Amino acid sequence: MSDIQKIGVWQTAFLGDAVLTLPLITALRQHYPDAEIHFFVRKGFGELFSAQPELAGVHEFDKRGEHKTLSDARRYGKSIKAMGLGLWISTHTSFRSAVVARATGIKRRIGYKSPWFNRLAYHKTVDRRFDELEEIERLHQLLKPLGIEPPAPEPQMVLPELARGVADAVLAMQPADAPLLGIHPGSTWPTKCWPIEYYATIARAAASAGCAVLIFAGPGEEESAAKVREFAGRGVHSLRITDMGGKLKLPELAAVIDRLDAYLTNDSGPMHLAWMQKTPTVAVFGPTVKKLGFFPRGEHSVVLETELDCRPCGLHGHKTCPEGHHDCMKQVTPEMAWRALAPMLGFQTVD
Repeated sequence: MSDIQKIGVWQTAFLGDAVLTLPLITALRQHYPDAEIHFFVRKGFGELFSAQPELAGVHEFDKRGEHKTLSDARRYGKSIKAMGLGLWISTHTSFRSAVVARATGIKRRIGYKSPWFNRLAYHKTVDRRFDELEEIERLHQLLKPLGIEPPAPEPQMVLPELARGVADAVLAMQPADAPLLGIHPGSTWPTKCWPIEYYATIARAAASAGCAVLIFAGPGEEESAAKVREFAGRGVHSLRITDMGGKLKLPELAAVIDRLDAYLTNDSGPMHLAWMQKTPTVAVFGPTVKKLGFFPRGEHSVVLETELDCRPCGLHGHKTCPEGHHDCMKQVTPEMAWRALAPMLGFQTVD
């Protein structure tokens, strides 16, 4: 298949899913060093990947607006024909993604075997294999029809220089020589959120210990960040806590996370921005579990979770706890989180 000159990779799911696709893209670049690789992502994510050296282009798909209907998706797929792509790899399993894939008319299309309609959209299909593989390895299965075998390569996230300049400015405003802790209390899924009071306890403890604390929030999550800042209280320590909710674009958030000494988060998209840049990460998992394969990888990452019969309650989470108690998050205490964070921040003992 050395005749392939242009490749399309489709991943229009959530932020974390797009970030986890980078190892697949890296493997494609290694196998097809002269091919153009085009990455298709959800609207709003394009700038994050705009500096990736493996990519010839990043294209946004507005699945909640311009391309909302199946007719819109079909038209979008047909518009891709003009790009002259010779290979299409879809890492997404929705019916809309299958409609786009089939409409492209690309001669070689690879996707997952299920749901059933995928077998009508792709020439080659593979099992998604939730039984034993982590997500990066599951994605790598899509490359096996091309003769690209595991292991998946280690990716490197490359961010725009402007974003790194913003990160420099943010850090310049923090106390000199203070360990820097970032916390992200939000999530697309409400049941994935650790209690606001717990985050505030950590922010207060870290600031009292001499850390600078940055509270992050994505679009629609600003209220959570503001509440953490409010609940953390006033006093001398509070001068070290900064609410960054709504103040950073996605690439800028990634660039600031890269500079942190430690990062505390729910199971969320920004969690993947952290561990992939080797930022020491503590992630609280509740509705989801580590064994699903979407956890932060690497020796600098820690997952906090409790053993409950009701976990996991889904692949993503729910708006409300199906059991009505949310114990999966409540039982992960601030003390547990601080014990994990303290050594990352340079503290040898924990009170």
